[in-house]
Amino acid sequence: MTLEVTQNSAGVTANSPGAARGNAATLASDFETFLKMLTAQARYQDPLDPIDSTEYAAQLAQFSMVEQQVLTNDRLAALSAGFDTFTAASLASWIGMETQAAAPAQFGGAPVTIVPSVAGGADAAVLVVKDASGAPVQRLPIGTSDAPFDWMGQDDSGAPFPQGVYSFEVESRKNGELLSTAPAAVYARVAEARIEEGKVILVLQGGGEVAAAAVTALRRPS
Repeated sequence: MTLEVTQNSAGVTANSPGAARGNAATLASDFETFLKMLTAQARYQDPLDPIDSTEYAAQLAQFSMVEQQVLTNDRLAALSAGFDTFTAASLASWIGMETQAAAPAQFGGAPVTIVPSVAGGADAAVLVVKDASGAPVQRLPIGTSDAPFDWMGQDDSGAPFPQGVYSFEVESRKNGELLSTAPAAVYARVAEARIEEGKVILVLQGGGEVAAAAVTALRRPS
């Protein structure tokens, strides 16, 4: 007597929280039935020709795979339901807020708050400022702390840089050797929020775009 567990018994794709609850109930019922059948199989096996223990292990593993598929489908359904709650009205609260993300920033004369990402073990770090074309326009030594600081938008002589879009990178060094180069996060004001293929996209002042999932902090403009 050999039990067969098929995906048709429990592998139902969930498209809603209600479907997810139904899948959980189906899974519990199927698992109880499976255990009863497995117990009966062991009880009524031929004592002169007992079932190999590896068959039990294989059957349990097969059911476990189906169980994991159902649970994964349920989690995907929950995520899908969460995305469905994003509407144009709910996205309105993003407009005008300042988001922290590794994205270019619009410089309009006011300081830009930089959130550096310095590699562990570095004994020196340099902020590299690039213009809209990607050309470096300034290199500023900074500390090895990840604490935010303001970029004043001035060159080495104190003259202001032209207004426009700038991006920032942090070079981490140790004993003069380059350890890593990583984008620095900035605070930028949100001008528009929209949904594209189920993802929330934020349009920043200056035209830069960043996925809402990449935002690491949010604040009201001071």
